[in-house]
Amino acid sequence: MRTLTVTGHGRATTVPDTALIRLSAVHRARSLAEALAGAESARAEVVNAAAGLVVSTVNLSVWPTSEQGQQPGFEARHTLTIATGELAVANELLSKLAYEIGSRIHVEGVELTVKDPTAAIGQARETAFADARAKAEHLAALADATLGPVEAVTEGGAGSGPPVQFAMAKADVGLQPGETALAAALTVTWSLA
Repeated sequence: MRTLTVTGHGRATTVPDTALIRLSAVHRARSLAEALAGAESARAEVVNAAAGLVVSTVNLSVWPTSEQGQQPGFEARHTLTIATGELAVANELLSKLAYEIGSRIHVEGVELTVKDPTAAIGQARETAFADARAKAEHLAALADATLGPVEAVTEGGAGSGPPVQFAMAKADVGLQPGETALAAALTVTWSLA
């Protein structure tokens, strides 16, 4: 039995509806203990401001500092992620943190994602299958054959577009979700008639 195997690719766009904020509670001090205590104080303020949201520790680091003209000391950095669930909540939280904690936090980035990508991935799969069929029909015609029934389908290569980047120029960051692309790849094998 002759077969033809083709890989099709498809994309679908959707609007991100959730935000994952990555930030660090930072404190510099002359002693290690003071640096850790200050970072812990800032971390507690972040957790308090994010009341009800999921806050996770990513990393806790401390290193010595020595800048020209200043006495040596230590910088402690407690890096956290906050899952906001909604973009409006993320915007409000970033504004609140900027006003309440100020320079003791460093916003390292906000990743905008889709809470439930099922529908968009389904559309991407449909597009990938149509792409595979169109390629297969063309190749079969070139080989003086016609497509028979599908013998196998293998999925692979799903992913999302690049993360959204932003710069925090003022307290009200106004997160704009734009669109993100979800991709699918299907490898389909047909029998040839």
